Amino acid sequence: MRLIEKHIGQRVTETFQYLHNHAEISWEEIETTKYLADTLEKSGCKVTTFEDCPGVIGEYGNFNGDLPVVGVRADMDALWQQVDGEFKANHSCGHDAHMAMVLGLLWKLNQVPELTEKIAVKFIFQPAEEKGSGALKMVDKGVIDEVDYLYGIHLRPKQEVEMGDASPVISHGAVRMYDVEIKGEDAHGARPHLNHNAIEIGSQIVQQLGKIHVDPTIPHSVKMTKFHAGGKSANIIPGSASFSLDLRAQTNEVMDEIEGQVQKIFESVRSLYNVVVETTHIDAIAAARTNEEAIDIMSAAITKALGKDHLHPPLVTPGGDDFHFYTIERPSLRATMIGIGCDLSPGLHHPNMTFNQEALMNGVEILYQSVLTTYKIKS
Repeated sequence: MRLIEKHIGQRVTETFQYLHNHAEISWEEIETTKYLADTLEKSGCKVTTFEDCPGVIGEYGNFNGDLPVVGVRADMDALWQQVDGEFKANHSCGHDAHMAMVLGLLWKLNQVPELTEKIAVKFIFQPAEEKGSGALKMVDKGVIDEVDYLYGIHLRPKQEVEMGDASPVISHGAVRMYDVEIKGEDAHGARPHLNHNAIEIGSQIVQQLGKIHVDPTIPHSVKMTKFHAGGKSANIIPGSASFSLDLRAQTNEVMDEIEGQVQKIFESVRSLYNVVVETTHIDAIAAARTNEEAIDIMSAAITKALGKDHLHPPLVTPGGDDFHFYTIERPSLRATMIGIGCDLSPGLHHPNMTFNQEALMNGVEILYQSVLTTYKIKS
C-alpha cells in the first residue's frame, strides 16, 4: 500500500509541476483542457468537453443506479501578472495544485476497483474562476444538475491554516470588481479652465470611496486598484481615464449596500463635473452559503485523513471564490470547500507564491476520505 501511495504522490507532484509550467489565463485554458481530458480518459472516466468554452468533466463509477452523485471541483485558470519583470500567465492562486489533488483523488480511487460500483463521482474542472464567471458557465451547461454533494479545495496562507491542518469549510466573502471609464475632453496645460482633469476626478472618487459606511461588524473594504489617465505629453490635461474598483464584503447583503453607495458616488461625480462615468465591466462573486451536512462530512474526512488534532475550525476569509455560485444557483446542493494548510507564502496572488508540496497528498487523502464518508464506505 505504501508503494501505491508513493507512486500516486510522485504522479501528483509531477502533474502539479506540469500544470504550473503550462499556465493559461481565464477562458483561454485550451491546452489545459486537452491535457486534463486525456488524463481523465486514460484514468477510466467518461469525458465531456464543450465546443464554446474550456473546461472538462469526468464521470467515474456507477451512474446507472440510484447512488447520489458527488462532484469534486477544481479551478483551472491562472492570473496574468508580472513575474520577475515579465508579464505572463502565473498560477499564484494554487489552481495548479487544486487540479493535481483532484486528479490524485481519481488515481487513488483507481487503486480500489471494488469501489467502482459503489460510487458516482463527477470530476469538474472549471475555467475562469478568477473572472467570477466560470462556475455560472458550468451551471448553464447542466454540469451540476444531477450532483447531490459538491466538494472543492483551496490552498490557504500559513497565517490562516498551519501546514498539516485543514478546515472543513471556507466561508468566502462577496467580491465585485468594476472596470470604469471617465469620458471627457482633453485641454491644453495652459488652459485648465477648459476641461475637468480626469485625474482630479479620480482623486475625488477615491476620497468618496473612503467615506462609505456600512455595518462595521461585517468585514468589508472598497478600494481603487487601477487608474490610467494621460499619455506621453505632459502639457495635456486629460479629460478621460479608466480605473478599476475592488469591493469586498463578508455577506451578500452588505455587498448590495456598498454597491448602492458606489453608484451614488458615480452619480454625484457625473453631476458635479458634467462628465460620463460609465461602468464597462463587472465581475461578481457571491459570499458563501454553507451546508452543515457537507461540513460534517468534511470534518470527519479530515479527521480520518490527518487526525483529530489537525482539524482546523471553520475558516472565514474576505477572499472570494465563484464556487459559491453553485449553491446559490442550486440551493439543494450540499457543498463545502476544504481549506488546506501548506505553509503558503508570501500570500495568494503574490507573483512568487510558494507552498510546501507535501500538502498535495494531504489534500488527496482528505478528498478520498470525503468520498468514502459520503457513501458510508469504511476505509
